[in-house]
Amino acid sequence: MTSIVSPALAVRRAGTVEYLTAWDEQRRLHAGVVEGSEPNTVLLLEHPSVYTAGKLTEPWERPFDGTPVVDVDRGGKITWHGPGQLVGYPILRLPVQRGGLADVVAHVRRTEQMLIDVCAELGVATTRIKGNNRSGVWVREDDRGPDRKVAAIGIRVARNVSLHGFALNCDPDMTRFANIVPCGITDASVTSLTAELGRDVTVAEVLPLIERHLPTLLTTLTPPFRNS
Repeated sequence: MTSIVSPALAVRRAGTVEYLTAWDEQRRLHAGVVEGSEPNTVLLLEHPSVYTAGKLTEPWERPFDGTPVVDVDRGGKITWHGPGQLVGYPILRLPVQRGGLADVVAHVRRTEQMLIDVCAELGVATTRIKGNNRSGVWVREDDRGPDRKVAAIGIRVARNVSLHGFALNCDPDMTRFANIVPCGITDASVTSLTAELGRDVTVAEVLPLIERHLPTLLTTLTPPFRNS
């Protein structure tokens, strides 16, 4: 199902899609946005269980039991995708800076802000954390545990158009993260909306909230800091 959430943005609810199939569709849309034959588009979907590794992944961060991994061309490190996790792939023409190049950091910050606003609407307080490997959206350390990531972000930009995107943990099988060093982070953990709220928060519940906040990706946002 495709809908228009703003005059400048089309959104497609794609259901459950194999990772490599979705990657092919991203590349098709990317070529269309670059050429001007496709509008800015966000794919919203779930994947069957799969580990994917960004360009910075170290060998020791990969699955401890030898489970196969899909190596991809996005930034970041290794993560898991699967049922109960809402994945968004914004294929967007980005504003350019002086010199004609897109501001990738600003795009990451807009994506974080959109997810922070969605989590707040559900009653989960989240934030950014400054530091290496800390891009994404976080619940801060409290009496329940250390800093924990509820949404991961991994971006690639080619010809000033973005690919890949974000993954928000709604009600996935969190044990899947125990088989890797997620995002290369050893001093924090991962969490889900379900774990934080103590009730089942499904992808179906979160989808309309994400759609309502997606125009944030097209706004001009001054990043609170420059380091990911």
